[in-house]
Amino acid sequence: MRQRLSNLKKGWRGIDPFSLQFRLTVGATLVSILGIGSVGMWTTWKTQQILVGSYKQSIQAISDRFPQDVELYDDMLPMSEALQRAVDARTLPNLMVVVTDDAGQMIVQTTDVWQREDISTVIATLPAVPEPAIYEASDRYIILSKVPLVIESNNLGTLYVAQDITTAHTMFWAVIRNLAIGSLLAMVAIAIGIALYVKRSLQPLRQMNQLTTTLSVEDLDKAQTQLRYAPTEVRELVQTCKQMLAKLSESLEQQRRFVSDVSHELRTPLTVVHGYIQSTLRRSTNLTEPQQEALEIAALETDRTIRLLQDLLDLARADAGHMHFNLETFALTEVIEELLGMASKFSDRDIQIEAAQEKIVVEADRNRLKQVLLNLLDNALKYSEPDQPIVLKLDQGGAQAVIQVCDRGYGIPLQHQSRIFDRFYRIDKARARTTGGCGLGLSIVKTLVEGMGGSVTLRSKLNEGSIFVVTLPLSNSLDLI
Repeated sequence: MRQRLSNLKKGWRGIDPFSLQFRLTVGATLVSILGIGSVGMWTTWKTQQILVGSYKQSIQAISDRFPQDVELYDDMLPMSEALQRAVDARTLPNLMVVVTDDAGQMIVQTTDVWQREDISTVIATLPAVPEPAIYEASDRYIILSKVPLVIESNNLGTLYVAQDITTAHTMFWAVIRNLAIGSLLAMVAIAIGIALYVKRSLQPLRQMNQLTTTLSVEDLDKAQTQLRYAPTEVRELVQTCKQMLAKLSESLEQQRRFVSDVSHELRTPLTVVHGYIQSTLRRSTNLTEPQQEALEIAALETDRTIRLLQDLLDLARADAGHMHFNLETFALTEVIEELLGMASKFSDRDIQIEAAQEKIVVEADRNRLKQVLLNLLDNALKYSEPDQPIVLKLDQGGAQAVIQVCDRGYGIPLQHQSRIFDRFYRIDKARARTTGGCGLGLSIVKTLVEGMGGSVTLRSKLNEGSIFVVTLPLSNSLDLI
């Protein structure tokens, strides 16, 4: 029982009142309910009018015909017997015919079993009813006509004609109740049918939504959706989205070619310029201090631009599938020791190593892995205080080696963590300018790691630091173990 309640709660929470499916389902269901309800109410009212109308016509016919019957029998019998004979001639089941004098004393009446004193009292107290009308008396439903009885211009008293329709009334409302239950069940079935139909009709839109959330940049022009049985409007919308994705794919491809071509064309002349600047700085001894400073700044900016162009070229090659990886088997500690030796020449920061195993052997590209770790170490050094250590943790789990680059810096806000590996994405543009970042380092890291069959993730908290986790496949070779 608890499981059913839990499933019901989950299903209720999964309903989105602002979704197109919900609105169409509710709207169509309400229109159906109003239509069926209106037709049902009109049918009930009309059936009741027909049923009651037939009884009224019968009673009106008896009221109109009774004086003529009395006159006919009066020619052959005394008046009292003529009245009784006329009453007996109109005797029908559940029909009461009563004649009273001016004092209200009963002269003649039918002998039907339902003529009870309480009903007779109610009938007698009613005013004159020129046309038959329905009344409720003692839990019974009666159609009554009360008119003066005039024979040959003589007023003999009052004629009462009453029909008990309790049985017909009860049966009528029993049928209406059953129809109402049937209509309610039909409405539920219609609502379910409408919901399923709307869900099926909107399935291409749902597929398109799922496709756009999981579609990679490389597969933009390969989007496929099932348009079978879809409405024309939905089919047109999906086709428009596919055309838009195709154009976007073409635009991205043109952008990649442009970046690749520009980067390739600019790298060579900038390398030449950088070489001349370095040569001038080494050989010239008669430069003034401002000239020396200007050339050093030019050399730094040229070197920074060359590295940026190299990153763009690497990304362009990766997008085009032309980036090659020289996979080999080696121990992680070898690469880490080389990195520490390189870092010690440029920085005196404290970099610590924590290894869970003595030797972790991976299969990767040694130079690409150095590039990955250098980028991550460079970020950790830039965005943490000088007195805080950087920790490299080495471990292995299952068939993967795990490298964690941990710092105790500023941390990365949660809203930025999902886009931290996007190209040219920078959390703080002002701070990025002071540190020289252009938003490509982590994108290069992700591209290289995934190219070697691994993955990179981030865990970070504000004012507590960040942890970049790189996983690489372990080597199956036993040569280095």
